[in-house]
Amino acid sequence: MGPAEYWRWRDRAACRGMGSELFFAADGERGIAKRARERAAKAVCAACPVREPCLVHALASEERHGVWGGLSERERAALLVDAHGPDDSRRLALHRLAG
Repeated sequence: MGPAEYWRWRDRAACRGMGSELFFAADGERGIAKRARERAAKAVCAACPVREPCLVHALASEERHGVWGGLSERERAALLVDAHGPDDSRRLALHRLAG
């Protein structure tokens, strides 16, 4: 699969054309402001037809920032815990998504 095919899911994303500030924290953002922004971003993701491929991408490429596929960086990291190494953890997370 070439890069164009890999990224095709983004054309149908609910967030397409929206500003990245909803999905990525501003420098120093914490607490109530961060939780409110993440809730708003997750609401967009909840109605997105390509939520799963977005999340799979974020897990497979180890995106460390932002809301992807309806999960925050902390939630994605929790999916990747409980494994022996980075490759194993990625496979485990992707398996959990598929199952």
